[in-house]
Amino acid sequence: MESIIIKPAVTVSGEISVPGDKSISHRSIMLGAIANGVTAVRGFLRGEDNISTMQAFRSMGVDIEDDGEVIKINGNGLYGLKEPSDVLDCGNSGTTIRLITGLLSGQSFFSVLTGDKYLRKRPMKRVVEPLSLMGADISGRNGATLAPLAINGGKLKGITYQSPVSSAQIKSSIMLAGLYAEGETNVIEPSLSRDHSERMFRFFGASLDVNNDGVTVRGGVELSAREVIVPGDISSATFFIVAALITPGSELLIRNVGVNPSRTGAIDILLEMGGDIKLLDEREVSGEPVADILVRYSSLKGISISGDVVPRAIDEFPVLCIAAARGEGITTIRDARELRVKETDRIKAISENLRKLGITVTETEDGMDITGSERLLGGVVDSSGDHRIAMSMSIAALVAASEITITDIDCVATSFPTFFKLMGKTVSR
Repeated sequence: MESIIIKPAVTVSGEISVPGDKSISHRSIMLGAIANGVTAVRGFLRGEDNISTMQAFRSMGVDIEDDGEVIKINGNGLYGLKEPSDVLDCGNSGTTIRLITGLLSGQSFFSVLTGDKYLRKRPMKRVVEPLSLMGADISGRNGATLAPLAINGGKLKGITYQSPVSSAQIKSSIMLAGLYAEGETNVIEPSLSRDHSERMFRFFGASLDVNNDGVTVRGGVELSAREVIVPGDISSATFFIVAALITPGSELLIRNVGVNPSRTGAIDILLEMGGDIKLLDEREVSGEPVADILVRYSSLKGISISGDVVPRAIDEFPVLCIAAARGEGITTIRDARELRVKETDRIKAISENLRKLGITVTETEDGMDITGSERLLGGVVDSSGDHRIAMSMSIAALVAASEITITDIDCVATSFPTFFKLMGKTVSR
């Protein structure tokens, strides 16, 4: 396991672009693979998670070319995937395994999905249960609640599913199965999760309706190849947004970032905390809203975070907790139980690491209370094999009293391979 030592910064400044959106990159491969024609994808995130998705579809007979600039997917059509000759390895990617489970449930062949030691601990019942209601034949460890999962694909029927949690992975898995189901498939959520699947389904010509509490997909409709331009990932950008907000004297411009309203909860939260953040040159690219983001150092304050904004910022909470640690007063986070079933228990991991840096944190079942401080201590923290924990603690190190060592940073390559290089470009010491 590799470690890194991060020293305190003087300022964070300059102009950068972050890698392509991970969620959109995953979906561009999946829908391009089952569309008719050649889909060209520009700005694709070549992180390990997305490569896992790409390799899975290559194993199912899809010709995917990558010249380093453009990904070309020679689609096999809705019913053209082939039975893989080996187990499909999803690596560390929950998106890969959960979404592909839905897609494979409607195929006419047998397949097995697995992943690394972290992915094999993540709960799969949340997708297996609704897919089984559609007629999917899925087995696996611990009563099909843990990977590896074995799928005997076959005929599916549309259902109406009331999801107990707001999760784009659950919704998207059912939507992909719905492409192969007889009739209509409806997914209803407590509050709307990110809508990249809805936008891309529509972009590729799927038949669907989106309403205030969910989405309806009609099965059997062929998809058509498109050119997809992937914007910068708002989750990746948020690390640098927080870095600039908490480091005195900083000003940073981040170009071409996806600002889909279902993903900008982190920006809304940071604005409420007093952050100086401006969206410039707002526009639409490949069905997704995009903007440049200008960030300046700000004096942040503690706030209460709960309700509908939580699913819109769920992946950004580790670094939002770093902002809270530097804010004046107490930040309370609730309704975020979903953080306990990510790559690691993120509530526990971020709480333990912040305490090591001298921050007062109280865990609750569905969140935490963080008492902000002008002073973070140096020391040694552990990522727990979670890329977002590793990057968040790296941002904390920029404003610590002394250097911080972060252990087990190999995981950063799953979503942001160039993170430390980009940090070096923006940080002055």
